[in-house]
Amino acid sequence: MESITGTSVGVTIGMTVILMGFCAFMTGQAIANTWRPFYQLYPYALLLGATDRFMIFALFEGELLSLTGYIFDTVILFAIMAAAFRITRVNKMLSQYPWLYERMGPFGFRAREGADV
Repeated sequence: MESITGTSVGVTIGMTVILMGFCAFMTGQAIANTWRPFYQLYPYALLLGATDRFMIFALFEGELLSLTGYIFDTVILFAIMAAAFRITRVNKMLSQYPWLYERMGPFGFRAREGADV
């Protein structure tokens, strides 16, 4: 695992999943709350991945220019960001249009029966 991420498993979990994962979650929520489109997650995920690599390098002496580590971290952060985006967008649609839509799990909604959408 250390050869892929460029740092130890504990640092990867602590920095990428917990600290930067919280940042990714908040970013996904912010993009969804302002009704911006999904494709705007991509540049933010790339920037958060670069920030994560730099923080790992500066604080824990990890590899700064580890391409596999950057890709690994960015994919994890993008997944967290996309999940937060979708959950927030679904909750927003259901709270603003309760007469039109009903929940289909945490990531989906559908038109109510008899609703003209």
